[in-house]
Amino acid sequence: MNDMQTKSPVTPFWRYSLIFYGRSGVSDACIALQDGCGIDVNLLLYLFWLASEGRQVAAEDVKMLDDKVRSWRELTIIPIRDVRRKLKGAVTFIDPAKQEALRDKVKVAELEAERLQQEGLYAVTQSQPLGKAAAPAAAARGNVAAYEAAIGKTFSKSAVDVLIAGFLSAA
Repeated sequence: MNDMQTKSPVTPFWRYSLIFYGRSGVSDACIALQDGCGIDVNLLLYLFWLASEGRQVAAEDVKMLDDKVRSWRELTIIPIRDVRRKLKGAVTFIDPAKQEALRDKVKVAELEAERLQQEGLYAVTQSQPLGKAAAPAAAARGNVAAYEAAIGKTFSKSAVDVLIAGFLSAA
């Protein structure tokens, strides 16, 4: 994730995501969970942001949030990501430098789609309080567990450990 100029105001959640995602190992852990368990990285980042605000959610909250973002994710983020990944190193009749330039433009579109999803998630927080008050460290662990329960999968312990360590490094 790289910061970019946008017409919409940058939310505190977006700023948090850029910092958290940039911490050592966090991006790799997020991608491992995305590819291995089908998680929505933006939703996971949102759960960590809520934890940083001292909010712990239940599996039902995660299901509700996932339902809200699913159509956007399936319409924009997943197809754009798939195109970006397919372009990487693909052998086509297009000059490789031009193909990579197109891939860079696709990455910008993917990032903007993710930012818009995060803006929508942030708006949910502004319209209704989520979860219950909890110490940030407990909320982070609880929110990850709620996500696991919501989608019925067990996340890689090593990936979760990296995410929790990244979270705690700012606490």
